[in-house]
Amino acid sequence: MSEEIIVVEGTGVLTGQIRVSGAKNSALKLLAATLLGQGRSVVQNVPLISDIEVMTEVLRVLGATVEREGHQVAVDTSSVDCFETPYELVSKMRASISVLGPLIGRFGRARVAMPGGCQIGARKIDMHLAGLEHLGVEFTVDHGYLEANAPQGLHGAEVMLTFPSVGATENLLMAAVTAEGTTVIDNAAREPEIVDLCNMLNEMGAQITGGGSPSITIQGVPLDKLHPCVHQTVGDRIEAGTFLVGGALTGGPLKVTGIDPSFLRMALLKLREMGCTVETGPGWISVERSGSLRPTEIQTLPHPGFPTDLQAQFMLLAALAEGNSVITENVFENRFMFAAELCRMGANITIEGHHAFVQGVKALQGAPVSSTDLRAGGALVLAGIVAEGRTDVHQIRHIDRGYEDYVGKLSSLGACVKRVTV
Repeated sequence: MSEEIIVVEGTGVLTGQIRVSGAKNSALKLLAATLLGQGRSVVQNVPLISDIEVMTEVLRVLGATVEREGHQVAVDTSSVDCFETPYELVSKMRASISVLGPLIGRFGRARVAMPGGCQIGARKIDMHLAGLEHLGVEFTVDHGYLEANAPQGLHGAEVMLTFPSVGATENLLMAAVTAEGTTVIDNAAREPEIVDLCNMLNEMGAQITGGGSPSITIQGVPLDKLHPCVHQTVGDRIEAGTFLVGGALTGGPLKVTGIDPSFLRMALLKLREMGCTVETGPGWISVERSGSLRPTEIQTLPHPGFPTDLQAQFMLLAALAEGNSVITENVFENRFMFAAELCRMGANITIEGHHAFVQGVKALQGAPVSSTDLRAGGALVLAGIVAEGRTDVHQIRHIDRGYEDYVGKLSSLGACVKRVTV
């Protein structure tokens, strides 16, 4: 059975300028939010990635008309009359669970298959359900499907999240916009993608304040007061961070555009700490390095802390630093699976619980490796660029989930990388 892989020849070259795509983790939820607009909404700057294809298929199954032209997706949800998402789609992508909130907000009910998807952690949806129960939603599980119903209608409530979960915050936001009264989400997620969703919902007629802070207030409005809108997705901070790590690995100089530097403050701080020169301006960040990479200590935390989605990329940097680094993963329990693949290339990494002890080596060697998840895949291709010889990266479907034309973009920066069917 044939398989497509990414073949990388280690040249150590990655320099120039690249524009990042729209944020995957934002665009997926913005598309889900169009269900509340009951008309033709247009989402711009949408990345061309496989996860988006799954989400558009979910919307079509619900009865929406979806038209895509380049990076623009038009979604007409006026004829949506179904509130059930099938297992075969939800099992492909966990983010499909994000239609739960808007379906409840629109119909007062939903039937959504229990999520599957990523292998990096259990990522249970308990917090989503507990929060929505405060709004008057009742849940039952029937043959692998989650049945949601608000028999008395949705009502505002004060909800305290036990952890600032992005997914739970998003589902609560999209349900609460039509709840009667005021909803306050405390310990809310603060990611830039949350702010992007709040902005779009407000453009549709919602009344939300506090997006980007730990406390978000939603004044409910009647469903018929919501309307379609045109909204542009923010730039992808994780894609930007991935390319900046590439520049740091090879020395650069490398410049990424289409990104707000404030989205990556902690990552930029760590790049400087590791010996890189980082400059920023309106919508751009550049990195270069002339000296050796220095070791560091990193702890992943919810935003504005260090993003778990950049942990693998920075582990790669630490693997080539002069000295010992410690990386602590506090968000997803299985995210160190990447370390074993990097060790196949000659890295020296020891895992103890949720700590990774990284002893820097002088060089990596090309080897056959497998993407264990989306971000690990992106990092393994970067590792191949600085490794000696050839690296074959398998399971690249993970990379296609979140990086638009990754091979093409890396090639434009001077990397010797191509997709091959074997």
